[in-house]
Amino acid sequence: MSTPVDREEYGPEARPLPFERGTDGPRVVLVGVDGTRTSERAGWYAAGLARRQGSALVVVFVSSPAGFAALVPGVDAGAVQRTHDELAEELRRECRRGAEEFGVPVTFLCRRGDAYTELCRAADETRADLVVVGSSEQAGHRLVGSVATRLVRTGRWPVVVVP
Repeated sequence: MSTPVDREEYGPEARPLPFERGTDGPRVVLVGVDGTRTSERAGWYAAGLARRQGSALVVVFVSSPAGFAALVPGVDAGAVQRTHDELAEELRRECRRGAEEFGVPVTFLCRRGDAYTELCRAADETRADLVVVGSSEQAGHRLVGSVATRLVRTGRWPVVVVP
């Protein structure tokens, strides 16, 4: 079972409201980011939506465990870990900047594992009312299904897929 590697909160405090699905709008907007162009657009879309709706924003960065890199010949697991750490730090800076710029309470979660599984866990843990992800840029996902497609098929939350 995976546990959060990191959790940081930025911006104003979230308004304490009782949990209730299907109210006047999302109270918690969760967005998955991974450093790609589409996930960056999804992040900014989710931040704008959270600002307009007066919602809290949960930003989830999921990376694959560095242990998988050790199985691939010629891949330096240490370099993979450094890349993960650098990307996580850059995303933290963007979250802090966005929280200040938009005046939105932002929680940053850094996780390791399968993106679909970790996004589902984070959405359940934070009681997300809406999940936002970027569309996949990988051709193979058209055959086996992207994270976005799997989230939509799960059917537990409304899912917005940003191109």
